Amino acid sequence: MRRRPGAGCDAEHGDFASLIQAQAVGATPPAQARRFSVAPMMDWTDRHCRFLHRLLTRHSLLFTEMVNSGAIVRGDAERHLRFDPAEHPVALQLGGSDPFELAEACRIAERFGYDEINLNVGCPSDRVQSGRFGACLMAEPDLVADCVRAMRAATDIPVTVKCRIGIDDQDIEQSLDRFADAMVEAGVDALYVHARKAWLQGLSPKENRTIPPLDYPRVYRLAQRLAPLPTMINGGIETLDQAEVHLDYMHGVMLGRAAYHNPMLLAEVDARIFSDAHSVPDLAGIVAVMADYAEAQLSQGVRLNAIARHMLGLANGRPGARQFRQVMSVDTCRPAAGPDIFFRALAAVEERAEAVAG
Repeated sequence: MRRRPGAGCDAEHGDFASLIQAQAVGATPPAQARRFSVAPMMDWTDRHCRFLHRLLTRHSLLFTEMVNSGAIVRGDAERHLRFDPAEHPVALQLGGSDPFELAEACRIAERFGYDEINLNVGCPSDRVQSGRFGACLMAEPDLVADCVRAMRAATDIPVTVKCRIGIDDQDIEQSLDRFADAMVEAGVDALYVHARKAWLQGLSPKENRTIPPLDYPRVYRLAQRLAPLPTMINGGIETLDQAEVHLDYMHGVMLGRAAYHNPMLLAEVDARIFSDAHSVPDLAGIVAVMADYAEAQLSQGVRLNAIARHMLGLANGRPGARQFRQVMSVDTCRPAAGPDIFFRALAAVEERAEAVAG
């Protein structure tokens, strides 16, 4: 592929490409990677998104979108489960409530090499509830415990659970303790807790991310009670400053939309959260690696905008960010669009920066 002159250094590009490929051999173990993770987000944290995020952080734990266990057992497992080895450490999140089906999904997933398998007990969408999985399972801790036992018996991969602090009118002191105790008894390896209730009637999934009040102290108390079980906190965390405060009380933090919309935030994670101040690619380096990645994916039938959509926030906060987003969101949807468009978006940022500086 021809590169625009000046669009990053090929030597540096090669170094960064080698760096992420090394993740397949020397990935951070889940027990350490859970100190900072990027939350599973439907329609967002697909394999292209995770490849981008891995360019920015070596150590963070990355999550797949939630995958219905039935889609793996009775559908196209390859389509749902394949990922690039550079993504390690990566966790698969499953949705389901049938212990036998979840166990079989774990057996299949183990062949793909995931570092962790997580059970979703936190999603409040109507579609998920109708399938009897997600947040509605907070009302059935014994069933969730059966699922965890079956999953652990089916695989040697760590099995974890992501939940809310409660649902609807539950007393979050009693019900959350009962739920967590059931998970511990079932042998769960770690617990991720979104510090909000989920209201299953009357609030949309979007409203459930913002309207129920955050209760971080309740999650802190749970973590202290469950110690030494690794317990991670999620919900409303927007900055690394906030994340560092939570780490005074928790084993780990999980960021979702803040990390997705402002992916360059992840470039600071390894130094600030994992005390590993290695070099990270600048915007030009990221664009160069993603262009090569896109070229390979295009040859396999992937559309360019399926990759570009995850890159829209890369220039946020810089002069020319609006032009960058426009080129990446519009031009990559055109017929026969190719990775050279990435460099055109980069040029808009560089030219605007020069104009501001001059």
